[in-house]
Amino acid sequence: MERFYNSLLPIAFLLLTFLTPSCTQNKTSLSEKEFKNKYGDTLVKVNKILVKKDEETIRNYIKRREWKMEVSGTGLFYGIYKKGNGAKAEVGKYATIKYNISLIDGTVCYSSDSLGLKTFRISQGRVESGLEEGILLMKEGDKAHLIMPPYMAHGLIGDDNKIPPRSIIIYDVDLIKISD
Repeated sequence: MERFYNSLLPIAFLLLTFLTPSCTQNKTSLSEKEFKNKYGDTLVKVNKILVKKDEETIRNYIKRREWKMEVSGTGLFYGIYKKGNGAKAEVGKYATIKYNISLIDGTVCYSSDSLGLKTFRISQGRVESGLEEGILLMKEGDKAHLIMPPYMAHGLIGDDNKIPPRSIIIYDVDLIKISD
């Protein structure tokens, strides 16, 4: 994990170099279009590097645990390890889940054991996009591991509580109920 963060130092330096305004400039700030023209390619390259490093970290995590998982077209890693036989999750329905959310280093962030079951309407955008996508792959009674890269979880800023910025998160989720 330390190597991972050390490898981000050059990227962070580049971001600071390009994004920190000069103290000696008396110029007004760049418009959005000027900013995109000046820094867009660099930011796209940095983002691609970060996404690739996240994917490598996730694949190593899965390999160490010997989990059988698939990856969706959007980058969600998922593995249903217990099959249920209930109703299939659908857009617009409510899902009730039992869950544990942890970081890739094993730190448990949130758990239904202490916070209670979570109920949400599927595809309303009130939970992580990775959770919504993963739930749509499940049926009542299924249990799954969902591994979300930062862009499918809490992104650049984290959740301002227990999930740090740019964190890969792991959901161990049990789909208890699908309802209208």
